[in-house]
Amino acid sequence: MATSNPQTHVVIVSSPQVGHIVCNLELGNRLVVDHNVHVTFFVVAESKASTGESETIQSARAQKLLNIIELPPVDISSKVEPNSPIFTTLTTIMRETNPLLRSAISALKPRPTALFVDIFGTAALEVAEEFHMLKYVFVTTALPLALAVYINILDKEVEGEYVDQKEPLRLPGCMPVRPDDVVDPLMNRTKHEYRVFLQVGLEIRRSDGLMVNMWEDLDTKTLKAMREEECYGSLPVYAVGPLFRPVEQSDLKSGLLDWLDEQPVESVIYVSFGVTGKLSAQQITELAWGLELSQQRFMLVLRSNNKDKGINLLDYLPDGFLERTHNLGQVVTADWVPQSAILSHGSVGGFLSHFGWNSVVESIISGVPMIAWPLYAEHKMNAALLAEELRVAVRPKIAPTKGVVGREEIEMMIRKVMEDHEEGKAMRARIKELKNSGEKAWAKGGSSFNALSQIAKQCEMNLQSQEGK
Repeated sequence: MATSNPQTHVVIVSSPQVGHIVCNLELGNRLVVDHNVHVTFFVVAESKASTGESETIQSARAQKLLNIIELPPVDISSKVEPNSPIFTTLTTIMRETNPLLRSAISALKPRPTALFVDIFGTAALEVAEEFHMLKYVFVTTALPLALAVYINILDKEVEGEYVDQKEPLRLPGCMPVRPDDVVDPLMNRTKHEYRVFLQVGLEIRRSDGLMVNMWEDLDTKTLKAMREEECYGSLPVYAVGPLFRPVEQSDLKSGLLDWLDEQPVESVIYVSFGVTGKLSAQQITELAWGLELSQQRFMLVLRSNNKDKGINLLDYLPDGFLERTHNLGQVVTADWVPQSAILSHGSVGGFLSHFGWNSVVESIISGVPMIAWPLYAEHKMNAALLAEELRVAVRPKIAPTKGVVGREEIEMMIRKVMEDHEEGKAMRARIKELKNSGEKAWAKGGSSFNALSQIAKQCEMNLQSQEGK
């Protein structure tokens, strides 16, 4: 255990998005277990919470490590359109939650000394200032964070749309960002979402420190640039990952694991597009053909909540597909599956993923190479890092958001990851090195353990300073 004062009390505020809830909860658990910090966890409730959100919060309550408080839903109907992009919707929800958060924090005992928010909750930093709390922003990866912090400079330097630029966007000291790979809010500079992103970028600069769910070996270049280049605001940057949803006892009871138990080592490619990932009917058909043509064992997850006008997604599979692949794979329709348990199973040898960062981290820590299928948010930037810099993933030639990826290319990517040829061997060797470095980072005395220990110490010092006044 670290030597933090047991009375040190911090607040984590999570947006109502299951991937962020998972990461923020694990951050809270680490602060409690490893650094003896008392954590109050606020999550903004949604009127229609997903199965994943509900189960994640329920599981965290059962552990009794954190003081979990759900703030009631807020009405944003007069602020945004019903079909507004997710970035605008979530940042608006969090901004409108500030009065509730302010009231809830004022009632907390002992007095909290720090506030942690995710990318959607930066508006809450002003609440932290009112209570003289330290302010930290916790995000997924370093490169999208660098872009968010630097965006107000790019806004003045770049003429026209970012996606129409002929050359990659230059972030000092970082990997260049292809115009096609920019995050969703930068796709159209005339939209309200872009202005919201500019505002978030400015708010991030008001924090006392930035935290990323990475470890030092994962993106050394970007972490170094953000620490050394003044254009990023000269803020401390802490790599505190890997943080991910651990395998729980209840996960091991899934029948999906029973099927995996019967398969050879590293023989199954797991295919899943996250809680909100959605494919067109044509793309589901091509994906199924690619799986069948590859002749690799597979587990294909099609979210049952992605029904389109009442049509079952199984109807989009090729005629006879389920019968022909009966002995080869499993097709699962479900709102939620125990992904960490699946990826860590010895039979899984590849992961075709939408490339949300939680999924990427789970795959790395399981030592499973990937096929990148980026769909939204920062996923394309994640794919560029993993495929081109770290070389533990492959990605299709055409972005899945721009067109249909054909069955032949899908078959080729699956074989490249799964078959025992030179490129596949090299990917597996590299990702096992990253797995080992991630595990070392979180061992006591490792880089991530020490980074969070520094933050806990700062929170304790702020408590002592407040008590001395």
